[in-house]
Amino acid sequence: QVQLVESGGGLVQAGGSLRLSCAASRSIFNFNRVCWYRQAPGKQRELVAFITSGGSTAYADSVKGRFTISRDNAEYTVYLQMNSLKPEDTAVYYCRADSPDYTNYWGQGTQVTVSS
Repeated sequence: QVQLVESGGGLVQAGGSLRLSCAASRSIFNFNRVCWYRQAPGKQRELVAFITSGGSTAYADSVKGRFTISRDNAEYTVYLQMNSLKPEDTAVYYCRADSPDYTNYWGQGTQVTVSS
């Protein structure tokens, strides 16, 4: 069983920054990719960014140029650096790890609130 634990959420003013962390119970090299999703109240969960085992990254258009996904050298944690935050970035942010056997693991989420 894989455990994913997100942290780093909080309340920030518009224009501010936060760094989210997703700590995995096994090396992220075990997964095809690790993703960050978010879900705002009344909206569907949406993909924000992902990083593959090979290190490739991709971003939603809404966060491109403001958010950066990365991983630590020990390869157990994935980060989401969020800069120039906007009120519309307010959501619960979730980490998801996609394993080669098509099993997806989710964390419990961390709340990000951006005030105007």
